[in-house]
Amino acid sequence: MELEMLYSPQKIGNVEIKNRIVRSATFEHRAEKYGYVGQKILDMYDELARGGTGLIITGFTGIDPSATGSPYQLRLDNDSYIPGHKKLVKLVHDQPDVKLAIQIVHLGRQCEHPKFTPVAPSPIPEKTTGLTPRELSTEEIYDLIKKFKETAIRSYECGYDMVQLHSSHGYLLSNFVSPYTNRRKDEFGGSVENMARILVEIFNQIRDELGKKFPITIKLQTEDSVPGGLTLDTSSKIAQILANTGYDAIEPSGGIYESQLTHRNPYPCKMIKSSEDENYFLPTAKIIKPLIKKSKLILVGGIKNPVSAEKIVRDGHADFISMCRPLIYEPDLPNRWKSGDTSPAKCISCNSCLTIMRTGPLYCLTKKNLEKKSQN
Repeated sequence: MELEMLYSPQKIGNVEIKNRIVRSATFEHRAEKYGYVGQKILDMYDELARGGTGLIITGFTGIDPSATGSPYQLRLDNDSYIPGHKKLVKLVHDQPDVKLAIQIVHLGRQCEHPKFTPVAPSPIPEKTTGLTPRELSTEEIYDLIKKFKETAIRSYECGYDMVQLHSSHGYLLSNFVSPYTNRRKDEFGGSVENMARILVEIFNQIRDELGKKFPITIKLQTEDSVPGGLTLDTSSKIAQILANTGYDAIEPSGGIYESQLTHRNPYPCKMIKSSEDENYFLPTAKIIKPLIKKSKLILVGGIKNPVSAEKIVRDGHADFISMCRPLIYEPDLPNRWKSGDTSPAKCISCNSCLTIMRTGPLYCLTKKNLEKKSQN
């Protein structure tokens, strides 16, 4: 099968992407101390930009000092970070037609920063960290909404092509849309509309400041995979609310830290043992895509084969396909597929990268070990 659709242009908002391949965000552990852009992170994005990906989404970037889980996580919570981000944007834009989105985040109840107490909509103990988050007041929630808006404005000033809110994987924004972590009785809890309110408020404040010239996208939690957690029945309604609000693209995902306590192979980094394990959020996409009208759907989750990716886009189940682990192993994977080598991604989904990133700069351990063997 020719990869005509996979390498055809498509827009997110007013921004045209040269192909349908997106680099999905991950924590890189490559920022300088206190979250500044430095050479280690520039080198990583230079390699990605040269590899043929149409849209690169950065690793999550903190909206506040308390939003981060590590001093080596990117930040953009004040103007001192702007020069470094401008340098990153210019480096990526130096490659022909490569677009760059910034993912902004607050880690919420899963934050383990030594200087800050984790916060959440409700004080539900986090079983993997052993920490109980402090419940946010209504006033604090509105202050966080403002900080998301201000970080988005700085992102626009830095030259990013669009912004992605991280509302998945158990971080703060996804805490609001889950009945497991949101037991509030005020305007931010209870009904589906109230649980989605923070996402609607952030969108409206950014759009009021920047208009439609800066696309607003979201990585959206669709299932928690814990007892009493968010399910697709609720998250599909939230996706519809967000599309009606005006979000330009939605990337459905799932899983929280606690998912590993009840599932042997949980989201978001399921191990892929056979072709049947690939494209694991495709069933979710098939339900959400018809509900989100003009919003684009970015499919992530175990995508390895360009032929199946082409079929997914051609069949209209997604507008873009998004990969993370395969691009850690092969930053030039999109160029390889485009050149005619359509063999699947070399990544074996061993999750060595997930282990590595917790203690140091992100790389593929499996690839490094294979290179060492070939040199001996």
